[in-house]
Amino acid sequence: MPQTYRPLRAALWMIGSILSFSSMAVAGRFVSAVHSTFEIMAIRSLIGFIVVVAIALVLNRIREVRGNRIKTHFFRNFFHFIGQNLWFFALATIPLAQVFALEFTSPIWVILLSLIFLGERLTRPRVAAAVLGFIGILVVARPEMSMIDSGVIAAAMSAIFFAATIIMTKALTRHESIVSILFWLTGIQLCFGVIALAVQPSITWPTSATLPWLIVIGLAGLVAHYCLTTALSLAPASFVMPIDFTRLPLIAVVGMVLFSERLDAMVLIGGAIILFANWINIRGENRAVPANSGPSVTA
Repeated sequence: MPQTYRPLRAALWMIGSILSFSSMAVAGRFVSAVHSTFEIMAIRSLIGFIVVVAIALVLNRIREVRGNRIKTHFFRNFFHFIGQNLWFFALATIPLAQVFALEFTSPIWVILLSLIFLGERLTRPRVAAAVLGFIGILVVARPEMSMIDSGVIAAAMSAIFFAATIIMTKALTRHESIVSILFWLTGIQLCFGVIALAVQPSITWPTSATLPWLIVIGLAGLVAHYCLTTALSLAPASFVMPIDFTRLPLIAVVGMVLFSERLDAMVLIGGAIILFANWINIRGENRAVPANSGPSVTA
């Protein structure tokens, strides 16, 4: 499939991804005391699969779904399923800002892995954005690494699995449509969720209190992946992912307002560093794009 290179559009799509992932995190926190991560993932995937199939049928795009790269889809979603379960577990056990701070080591892994597996170049703006963004994360969250517990380990491990997922998603955007990627995303993870529930001792079914939040998780997760996949189809992974750092100061404020989590001046300072890092990233990529840029996906 032909690739375009539109860094500014990619950045705008990432804003949608950031808002959607943040909404999913809030909803996940509200239901985590009632539902297991397997239950959350199964219901999320069921809602997403129904919505994807319905939209594909209405828009007559179901024919875009292909099975010739099913192996890549399988491993992409296997890694994502593990990472997402670890992420939901971390949401229930440590502060939101700390979860995101540890999760946001993922763009660093993406930059390194994209160099190895996607052949993307490491430009100075990308490296600067990654380093400054990570510094901003440490300033905001200041994770107490001396207090290592299961939540911290889960959040850190989720970053590695998410990075592998991003690399495979970027590879798939070179050959498949977003409809096909989302179909296999929700379908395969629904199967994983059902299998996980089958081995779970008991199942807590949605209640009138948790069902609305579970629907938010399903819809927000789908929108987030649509925005993320679109962004990855418009720019290199090593450019796109550092933009996601912006999610941390946003979720730090949300955590303060909704869950009485600590927020101080360091959050504002770290947020400013993160925004500056993204400005460097976007400015550098726009300078690198010729006026009549072709279908290349690398800078």
